[in-house]
Parts: sequence; structure tokens; C-alpha cells
Amino acid sequence: MTSPTLAPYTRALEAYIDAKDNTRAQRMPDAFAPDAELTISLATSTITFPARTVGIDAITKTLVTDFGATYTRCRTYYLCDSLNVRDGVIDALPWLVLMREPAAGALRVGHGVYCWTFDKTPAVSRFHIHIARMDVVPDADGALLDVLQEGLSYPWLAPAELHARFTELARRTPALSFVDAFARPVGEQ
Repeated sequence: MTSPTLAPYTRALEAYIDAKDNTRAQRMPDAFAPDAELTISLATSTITFPARTVGIDAITKTLVTDFGATYTRCRTYYLCDSLNVRDGVIDALPWLVLMREPAAGALRVGHGVYCWTFDKTPAVSRFHIHIARMDVVPDADGALLDVLQEGLSYPWLAPAELHARFTELARRTPALSFVDAFARPVGEQ
């Protein structure tokens, strides 16, 4: 994923993950155009986001500031063996998120797909997030989150690595049997 042709896209995607997962709002201009548009579709009622947000400041508030005030220890993984960019578009890039919601003493495990459209810079001009599933699992001390995040390649995670790790965890540890539903990216289920 580090070919010269893909490097600008990879840098933008990695800047977004760093901004969101580590609550670093200053990284958002490394990924997004000032007038970017964010849309979100939800196939779950366990999390809420506005359906449409316009402008980098509003997107940063939604995906970094407000998100970081609610969720901690977040790790978002791009689930792919290689990045496919066609005419400035990355369509249906599967993702997995593992994070903590301290106020609820819960682990959050979610997955879905990202759709990215870049301008000529390339900076993200349109970003669509589809959240297919978001489970909320009691995890008072964060121990389950530690186990799930341990050893996973970040932020680029090969689907085979995810499948092997989560299938083993679900089989070996009854408290983690729920991760079997997340062992394959959305679209490969």
C-alpha cells in the first residue's frame, strides 16, 4: 500500500485514523478538503451520528472532538490486502473499530464500510461511513478491549489476519464468542 501512486491516498487515510482514534483534530487538514462533505448511514440503533455534515470544522467536531469525548482507546482498522483507488474514489473499504465507552463501562465493537472521494490534491472531498453493526458489550475494566486489540496490525489489517485472530478468540474464550460476528469484513459475511 505504499506505492508512489497510492502514497497520497494512504497518507490521507492514515491522517484520518490518527485524528479520530487519538483525538488529534490538528491532523484533519492532512486528510480533508475545507469544504468536504460527510454522510453517515446506520444499520444499527446502538450509535448515533448526524446523517450529513459539511465542512472540515463540522466534520472534525463530529468525528474527532465529540467522538473523543465519548469513546476512548479507539482503534479503527482498514480491512484490506491492498488499497484500490479508481479515478480518485475508494469505494466500499471495510473497517473494524474496537473502542471503550467509559461512561457505560462498555466495549464497543463495530464494522462497516467507508467510501472516499478525493479532489485533485488529493484531499477527501466526500466521505461516506456506513455502520453495519455496533455491539455494546459490558467491559467494566477494559480487559476485553485489551485482548481484542492485542496483536492486531494497525491501522491496516489483512482480512485473513482478522479472521484467524477473532475465530481463535471466539473458540478459545467464551466471553469473546460475540467476536465471531466480526471475524470477516462487511461484504464477506
